[in-house]
Amino acid sequence: MSTSPNRSGAAVGGGPGRTSGGGPRPAPRRALHRARAWLPGLLLVSPSILLIGVFVYGMIGWNLRLALSDKHAPIQEGEFVGLVNFVALWQEARWPAAVGNAVVFTVVFVGGALVLGWLLGLLLDKGIRGEPVFRTLFLAPMAVSFIATGVVWRWLMNPAPAERATGLNALFVHFNLDFLVNDWWTAPDLGMAAMALPAIWQLAGYIMALFLAGFRGVPEELREAARVDGCSEWGVYRHVVMPQLRPVLLSAVIILGHMSLKVFDLIIAIAGQQIVADVPAVYMWAMVFEVRDPAKGATIASYLLFAVALFVVPYLVWTVRKERSEGR
Repeated sequence: MSTSPNRSGAAVGGGPGRTSGGGPRPAPRRALHRARAWLPGLLLVSPSILLIGVFVYGMIGWNLRLALSDKHAPIQEGEFVGLVNFVALWQEARWPAAVGNAVVFTVVFVGGALVLGWLLGLLLDKGIRGEPVFRTLFLAPMAVSFIATGVVWRWLMNPAPAERATGLNALFVHFNLDFLVNDWWTAPDLGMAAMALPAIWQLAGYIMALFLAGFRGVPEELREAARVDGCSEWGVYRHVVMPQLRPVLLSAVIILGHMSLKVFDLIIAIAGQQIVADVPAVYMWAMVFEVRDPAKGATIASYLLFAVALFVVPYLVWTVRKERSEGR
C-alpha cells in the first residue's frame, strides 16, 4: 500500500515512532509519550506510597535500629551493639514463658476457629431453614471488639471455687456438673488454652463465612458427577469439595495465625498483666511503658514482626507464583 506525497514530496505517515517525514520520532517526544502512560497512575498512588514508606517501613527501620542499640533508658543516646539484645532476651525467665504461652494460644485458637468455622460453614452449606438468621448470629461476634469480648469472658471464666462460682462454673454447679468446674485461664498448664476460647468464639463466624463462600464456589456439576460415580455425600466433600478449598484454608490460617501472635487487648481485658497469661505483646508493653526500656521493647517488637512474617511472606510468595502461573 503506497502513501500519498505531501507538497514537499515526502511520504505521510510511516508508523509509530516516526515523524510525518518518515524519520524517527525525537527522543524527547518518545519520553513524553511514555510518561503519559505511567505518570498519572504514579501521581495517583504517590501519597499512599509516601505514607506507607514513612509510617510502615520507616517505623520498622527505626524499630530495628533501636533494637540493635543499647538504649535502655529514654534519655540515653544508645550505641550499636548488634544482636546482643536479641540473645539476652532468651536468658530471661519471662521471655521463654511468654513465647510458650503464645504458641499454646496460637495452636488452640487457630485449630479451634478452623474446626468450628468449617463445621458452621458445612451446616449452612446444606441449606438449613433460616440460614440468613443463623449466618447473622454466627457473624455477630465479629462486630465486638476484643476488649468487650474480654470483659464478658472474664466473668464467664471466673476461676472462683464452687461455693463462690460465677459464670460457667456457676452453671456447672447448678446442673451438678462439679467435675467441669476448673480454674480456666489461671490454670498453670491449660490456662492459655482456656484463654483462646473467647477468641475462637469471636472469629469462628468469620472463618465460617470464608468456608461458606468456598463451598458455594464449587460448581454443582462436579458434585453431581461424583454422586453419579457412586460417591457418598461425605465422599463428595472429601474428594471433590475440600481439595477446592485449599486456598481458603491457607488464607484462614494466615489471618488467624498473625492475629494470635500479636494478641494483646484480649489478654489484658481478661487477665491483666498476670504472669500466668503473659504473652510477647504484653511483655513488650510492660518494657516500653512501665520499665521504660526502649531497646528491649523494640527487640520484642522485632521478634513479633519476624513471627508474623513467617506466616505472611510464604503466603505472598505463593500468591504471586500462582498468579504468574495462571497468567501463562
